[in-house]
Amino acid sequence: MIPVAHDSVRLACLSCLHVAAIAALAVSACVAPDRPVDADPPLPAGVLDWLEPDSVRSGAVAEGVSYHFAWSARGPWALHLVGADLNRCELELVVVPALAEDGTTRLRRTVTAMSPGGAVVALAGVNGDFFSPGGAPVGPEVTSGTRRTSRRPAIAWDGGRVPRIGPDALSASGDSATEGLQVVGGFPELLDGGMRVGDLEVGGRPSFAAARHPRTAVGFDAGGGFLWLVVVDGRQLPHSAGMSLPELAELFLALGVEEALNLDGGGSSVMTVGGRMVSSPSDAAGERPVGNSLWLVQDGAACRNGQGDSGVDSQVRDSPT
Repeated sequence: MIPVAHDSVRLACLSCLHVAAIAALAVSACVAPDRPVDADPPLPAGVLDWLEPDSVRSGAVAEGVSYHFAWSARGPWALHLVGADLNRCELELVVVPALAEDGTTRLRRTVTAMSPGGAVVALAGVNGDFFSPGGAPVGPEVTSGTRRTSRRPAIAWDGGRVPRIGPDALSASGDSATEGLQVVGGFPELLDGGMRVGDLEVGGRPSFAAARHPRTAVGFDAGGGFLWLVVVDGRQLPHSAGMSLPELAELFLALGVEEALNLDGGGSSVMTVGGRMVSSPSDAAGERPVGNSLWLVQDGAACRNGQGDSGVDSQVRDSPT
């Protein structure tokens, strides 16, 4: 085991390198060359008031999609946020499972390696559900080639183009053949109708919920038309301590979110934007292989097919290791 003093120095050095790399991505690589530099949509004023950030860097990823990096000494926190206007018919959510070449055997892959291909353009991706050592997700999962049921909370997306979050997200989708159905699980549900869900496991699982860890989460506004993907770096002082689940819920409330779900965290937390990793994973080895991932993609065929704007070591124990 590395002595604590040495480990602190190692993390501090890594922190400086991560900040420099993220800054370079935020002002260059994350801005498509044919897009304006200004991020649209911008970070809401409410979250700037809550974070009191010392540094904010933002850039356009695509029409209606923006990436933001914010660092606040309050935590300290280093945050990566992707905002997306789901009213744009070309934007879709896709769940990608880590599967062997036979298309059925579960395994673990990095989020970077799970980038969706084919006709879609991957804009941003994050790690998904908690998983077993072999890579099987703990909660529900529905993709074009997989279906796993569970009563655990999840986020679901289908041809109706209105996301749903909650323990009934899968059952509310009806038949698994629902057009374009994509489901990924998480735990716990953070917000429901703009209210915190219970005590967010603080009483029963304080080391998981009340302690600060790297976090990954997803949320959307009341109409389901605007979505946020969030990763909070952690365990890398002085770069970032991570967040407790109550702090994460407060962050989403400041973003104007009414429905939010915590995904796997700890060493699994990672975000990629435009094909490049922008977050700083806490594992010394870097990006951790995980069981599945959640992606925001651009699919022009969705508009052509007449889908209009919407009306509106990861653990089975849920321990963010």
